[in-house]
Amino acid sequence: MDEPTTPCEPLPPKQDQSGPEVYSPTGSPADADPGVRAQAGAYLTTAQGLRLPDTDHSLKAGERGPVLLQDHHLREKITHFDHERIPERVVHARGAAAHGVFRGYGTASAVTKAAFLGKDIETPVFVRFSTVLGSRGSADTVRDTRGFATKFSTSQGTFDLVGNNIPVFFIQDAIKFPDVIHAGKPHPDREIPQAQSAHDTFWDFVSLHTEATHHTIWNMSDRGIPRSYRMMEGFGIHTFRLVNEQGATTLVKFHWKPRAGVHSLVWEEAQIANGVDPDFHRRDLADAIEAGAYPEWELGIQTFPDTPDQTFEGVDLLDPTKIVPEEWAPVRPIGLMTLTANPSNYFAETEQVAFHPGHLVPGIDITDDPLLTGRLFSYLDTQISRLGGPNFAQLPINRPHTPVNDMLRDGMHQTAVHSGVAPYHPNSLDGGCPFQAGAAEGGYVEVPLAVGPQAPKVREAPASFDDHTSQPRRFWLSLTPVEREHVIAAYTFELSKCYENTVKERNLRVLADIDPELCSHVAAGLGMPAPEPSAPLAQVEPSPALSQLGASWPVDGRVVGIIADENSGPALLAQLRGSILESGMVPLVVAPHGGELTGGGAEPVVVQRTFANARSIEFDALLVAGVPAEGVDAYGARDVKAGQGLVSEATDPRVLLLLSEAYRHAKALGGWGGGGDVLSAAGCPDGLPGIVVGDDPGAVLARVTGLLATHRVWDRFPTASFGR
Repeated sequence: MDEPTTPCEPLPPKQDQSGPEVYSPTGSPADADPGVRAQAGAYLTTAQGLRLPDTDHSLKAGERGPVLLQDHHLREKITHFDHERIPERVVHARGAAAHGVFRGYGTASAVTKAAFLGKDIETPVFVRFSTVLGSRGSADTVRDTRGFATKFSTSQGTFDLVGNNIPVFFIQDAIKFPDVIHAGKPHPDREIPQAQSAHDTFWDFVSLHTEATHHTIWNMSDRGIPRSYRMMEGFGIHTFRLVNEQGATTLVKFHWKPRAGVHSLVWEEAQIANGVDPDFHRRDLADAIEAGAYPEWELGIQTFPDTPDQTFEGVDLLDPTKIVPEEWAPVRPIGLMTLTANPSNYFAETEQVAFHPGHLVPGIDITDDPLLTGRLFSYLDTQISRLGGPNFAQLPINRPHTPVNDMLRDGMHQTAVHSGVAPYHPNSLDGGCPFQAGAAEGGYVEVPLAVGPQAPKVREAPASFDDHTSQPRRFWLSLTPVEREHVIAAYTFELSKCYENTVKERNLRVLADIDPELCSHVAAGLGMPAPEPSAPLAQVEPSPALSQLGASWPVDGRVVGIIADENSGPALLAQLRGSILESGMVPLVVAPHGGELTGGGAEPVVVQRTFANARSIEFDALLVAGVPAEGVDAYGARDVKAGQGLVSEATDPRVLLLLSEAYRHAKALGGWGGGGDVLSAAGCPDGLPGIVVGDDPGAVLARVTGLLATHRVWDRFPTASFGR
């Protein structure tokens, strides 16, 4: 309890943490522990290593001052503090990240010579997930697109796959990127609303710039509010070009498929999380890794012939607002990514990591997608601005894991100490070094594509870019009834936040061209007439792969809450926790108080949550072990949740609130030893979908675990609008 007084070395990182591997500023591996980059030594020093006897008092002329300007430690400490923050990202400012490893399957060898995709080749990765619109201080569970950026530190150089959790983008040409972000950001006069699209400027823009329609309907679906980064797909968005050893080319789209399946929050969960746990997604990712429930994704590719027109089945592959349905071109798995360690320092790693879609390796090339072309310029320009100069690649998290000899010199934050006198090519004074590498030596050679000599300089787009409704209609028709209900609710909520009726009317016209039923339900919610379609509806076939429902997935990493008290039996609770852990899930004991449950004289059971701080949002399922007693804080002045009018003589009102909330969010619920009565008191009696009551706790757990494989108890959601 007392302040330590014996000098000791800095503590090592926690077991679940790891820093960037140790490489020199020029990409040479260092035979050292990653901790060498952290603070060292047992004593406080200046930045130059001078030991300090005091950091609590400024140097003054007498104990009452004034403070002396010669106090270097004061000036150094304050100056560094004043500059601790760098400009946050304009987009993707709020992020979370993790270290991991990617293992190639070798199944891509026919289409690419990229070495890291070879069979059983393991490559270190660093992945950053993010929201697009919000500032660093915004909440995680807002309705927004999520970034999914992966840095592969390969033997041939760094490859960055910088994508999103939605496979299409708002715009077709990068010149529109400032416009869509300005429209989505808070209104510049009041700086509200933060981190959301439910306002006039966003809906004004997307209704006038209808190429955004496809991305918008994805964002209004459940994809806009993921349950977890661990249960989120990722997409490279653009079409890339792969090159094999023989020089043959193939067009591809990259897909990340989570092993845990794709799962989302319901809207009320997202709203609750924004208030009670704005760090919901980053906490979920970090906790899963710390618990050993390592998130996994398979990397897959859709492949297309590299034809002169660069289209496939009528889809223009250079249009980033279009997808190719997986039924037309299946996703072929080419490798597995596993995230195994949390960052040891948020700023040094998550905040300073710099991605760029132009960071490529031999075997992967770009196409003429006009959005991708603009990103190739924008990302580099952004990193120079944010990270203080051109040497951002020398930051530990960004350092390549392959030798670097770039002839680049000087600049702000240059940490490499270069030798030689001839940083130019050709030279003789440095022995001709560095030498150029042809393809045979692993040099990166762009695919020599012909550029039409008669092509005029124009500001135009091909006619194939003009279809803005057929793909949004396919997406809508591919959703299950419950997913369609969520889309209707999202459009209704977002447009109801707009003030200008003209903006609402214009968006209803856009929805009418997607589907009249969608339009009519949203119009009814807004109290406005539904317009007729402006043209015949597109004749498209649904793509079942676009729905998140209909399959079963592993339960790894699911969070199961056990509601218990001193009378629930510590031995039984310990056994249940063990069974849950053996299934790859995470058990959390929820009790009237913190600390430990010690009833019955058995080994105490640690309590992770209390009736006061637990909400349904952080659990995938709940088990009721008997009839938990009221907590000592179960009264309104201490906790207003205890005064909701839910009356039970035996059960804490907050337990009933927790259970009714979980039922409303379609989560599996189980109980035994009086737990069935508690569920009934909460309005969740045995016999309703997803309610499991029995005498054998192990059997109840087994049935609840089976329900978790489909994420939610979907039968609990009525879908009156669609007749089923």
